[in-house]
Amino acid sequence: MVATPIGNLADIGQRALAVLGAVELVLAEDTRHSRRLLDHYAIRTRLAALHEHNERAALPGLLEQLAAGHDLALVSDAGTPLISDPGFRLVRAARAQGFQVSAVPGPCAAICALSVAGLPTDRFLFAGFLPAKAGQRRTELATLAAETATVVLYEAPRRLLETLDDLVAVFGPARRAVLARELTKLHETVLDGTLAELRERLASDPEQRLGEAVLLVAGAPGAAAADAEVRRLLRALLDEGLAVSRAAAVAQRVTGQPHRALYRLAQALHDGEAESQDGAAPPA
Repeated sequence: MVATPIGNLADIGQRALAVLGAVELVLAEDTRHSRRLLDHYAIRTRLAALHEHNERAALPGLLEQLAAGHDLALVSDAGTPLISDPGFRLVRAARAQGFQVSAVPGPCAAICALSVAGLPTDRFLFAGFLPAKAGQRRTELATLAAETATVVLYEAPRRLLETLDDLVAVFGPARRAVLARELTKLHETVLDGTLAELRERLASDPEQRLGEAVLLVAGAPGAAAADAEVRRLLRALLDEGLAVSRAAAVAQRVTGQPHRALYRLAQALHDGEAESQDGAAPPA
């Protein structure tokens, strides 16, 4: 399993080059794309296609080649094989028959994006590509909305704005997020802000909707943390002199929580009733 660059060809490792030059056959998702990489490094190894539409049919022949003592390499169009790419059936079948399967590590867009996003990385959930149809996409996002780990998504340029619309609707406009686009390439950009801010930026700047994109969304806060955050927001609004009803309305737009509950909490904070519930005043 050979990782290849996600953009900048100089990111390929020496071991990857040695393996690609030494094996009998390189299996590639798109042979035309991978041939450009091999040609760049003057590697003449034979290429064959292995993708989601032919993997099952190709398995017997590939296992026969392994049984004959041939070494094979698998690459994806970019990055680490099998991360939102085909190939797991071949790996599973090869391991089941006792063949050694080794990883030649290297670039991965998801990990690259996590390293520059400034979001928590102690726990993250890689969700890959969302469904193309809007209804299925929102259903999938609904299963992720309460996830407390950072959520990592891949998205095609033509669906990026629609996906941000759905994220705003399902996760709420105030959730922190990062768009990492064209990583390692000439037009690399990393944009951060709330989901609503990212959506507005992309709507006004079509260039930010071009190229390969990784979307990272901060995990949902735990119930206690979320409640404390709402209390801090309402207290700050009240301290600015907003009336209870106005503070609740602003908090509703930011958090998406029901206005009635926010109004009751704002009134309690205004009247000083929330101090005993908190146990201590929240930090300013």
